[in-house]
Amino acid sequence: MATEESASAASKTDEGTESRDVRAVLKTDIVVIGAGQAGLSSAYHLRGLGIAPGKGFLVLDKSPDSGGAWQYRWPSLTLSTVNRVHDLPGMQFADVVDAGHTEVKASVAVPRYFAAYEEKFELPVYRPLRVKVVCERNERFRVETDRETFSTRGIINATGTWETPYIPNYPGADRFKGRQLHTRDYRTADEFVGQHVIVVGSGISALQLLDEISRVTSTTWVTRREPQFRDTPFTPEDGRAAVAIVEDRVRRGLVPGSVVSVTGIPWTPALEAARERGILNRLPMFSEITEDGVRWADGTDQKADVILWCTGFRSSLDHLAPLQIREDDGGIFMDGRLATRVAKDPRIHLVGYGPSASTIGANRAGGAAARELASHLGLI
Repeated sequence: MATEESASAASKTDEGTESRDVRAVLKTDIVVIGAGQAGLSSAYHLRGLGIAPGKGFLVLDKSPDSGGAWQYRWPSLTLSTVNRVHDLPGMQFADVVDAGHTEVKASVAVPRYFAAYEEKFELPVYRPLRVKVVCERNERFRVETDRETFSTRGIINATGTWETPYIPNYPGADRFKGRQLHTRDYRTADEFVGQHVIVVGSGISALQLLDEISRVTSTTWVTRREPQFRDTPFTPEDGRAAVAIVEDRVRRGLVPGSVVSVTGIPWTPALEAARERGILNRLPMFSEITEDGVRWADGTDQKADVILWCTGFRSSLDHLAPLQIREDDGGIFMDGRLATRVAKDPRIHLVGYGPSASTIGANRAGGAAARELASHLGLI
């Protein structure tokens, strides 16, 4: 990999390397930011197009180990409770992890799979490197991290959402004397024994945690909108229809909507059992938070020790702020075959954003982004 300034080169892995002050600006054609499902898929397709690892492209990952956001998921999320781990292109999940062992922790199984994938295809993943900011300089992008600085012609951003949890602002939140947690903070239900927990949210994660916590302590379930359950299985056609709606939004420069709000939540045996236990008695959203709980507009109070916000995430794109790709309302105009290309600048692709936020969507988006960006840059 060429450098703009004379200095020692970056190390591909943090394991066994010495701490040093590296001031080189390392040049490459394409930088992939993030080594989760979307980032690894993009890297696989770039390599398949004949683009050389290192000089042609490289992957930057903030985590010390393989696995993307999966390595940080709560321990009780196993292969039996996760929706599904979709295969990355070219290598099946079952080739690495025996999916028959359904009680294997997802936070262990998926990182093992990703690590094997990186090794098999010799993907140039540099870690741990946290990207601080991306700006434009001399018709190239300057990618500044907490260790090295990179210069690149194109960006495939695959940072996902895990680093940007969303908690809505409700009156009185600052005076609540209990604990306020987000989904990403959750570890085990046992820490809530003897406490009353208010679970806020209507997504799949909210229902999984509500079910789990309600087995060891008392709970209240609150949602802003009436949850939409469905009696029929979720089909591939349903998935395509949901993705099409989200894709239409980003092509019009709107903030991506929730896929669950489009598809609804299918009844599973676990949810049926929770309903039988009387756990799914949903209440509308409270109007304010008090010192010891919450209060609704009609004056009804509920005391609580914990408010668990299962209110989703936002796209982690703050490092791209200097590039001014967002509209005033926070949306981004996207185009390209699968709506991965930023319309304002075809040198920037976002995978794992909008219609490609699902694991299976990330695979297809990685392929489309790799080919479109490589073609735009004249690499193929």
